[in-house]
Amino acid sequence: MLKIKMSDRMRYFMKEWVEPVIIAVVLALIIRTFVVQAFKIPTGSMRPSLIEGDRILVNKFIYKFKEPARGDVIVFVSPEDKKKDFIKRLVGLSGEEIEISNGTVLINKKAVDPDSVIRERYYYNRGDFGAEGRTVTVPDDAYYALGDNSISSRDSRYWGFMPKKYLIGKAFLIYWPLTRIRIIR
Repeated sequence: MLKIKMSDRMRYFMKEWVEPVIIAVVLALIIRTFVVQAFKIPTGSMRPSLIEGDRILVNKFIYKFKEPARGDVIVFVSPEDKKKDFIKRLVGLSGEEIEISNGTVLINKKAVDPDSVIRERYYYNRGDFGAEGRTVTVPDDAYYALGDNSISSRDSRYWGFMPKKYLIGKAFLIYWPLTRIRIIR
C-alpha cells in the first residue's frame, strides 16, 4: 500500500484555506436553504412597491413561528408553473370571502382596514377569481394573493388560491440598487 506523506506546507494550506472555504460554503447553503434567500424582481407586477431589477431578501423561517398576515409581501412557488417563484401581496386568508368591487378589496363583505397598504392600491376586476360581482371563498390551507400593480399582474384573480405548502417566505428588504434600499411594507 502506497502511503502519501503530506508536507507541512500542504497541511498548512489545507488548514488555513481549504477548510474555511468549505465551512463558508456549507454555512451559506444552510442559510440560503432555511433562513434568508435573495431574489431578483423580474416584472412590474408589484409596482410601485417593488420594481424590475430590485434585489430583495426573503425571510424563510418567520412563518414557522407565526402565521402570515394580510398585507405581507410573500414569495411562493407559482401554482401554474412549479419551476417559478412569484412575489405578491397576501390579501385573503383561509376561510375568508374575497370580492373586488370598484377597485377595492372586500373581505367578508367589508373593505380592508383603511390603514392597510392594500387600500392604497386599485385592483381591477380580472380573471375567473376576480370578476366583477364575484365573491370567492379562500379554502383551508390556502391564500389569496394579488400584485400591487393589478393591471399588469397574473395573480389569484386568474389562477385561484395559493396553497400554504407553496409559501417560501416573507420579503422584508430591498438591498439593491443602493438608491432603493429599504424595508418592504
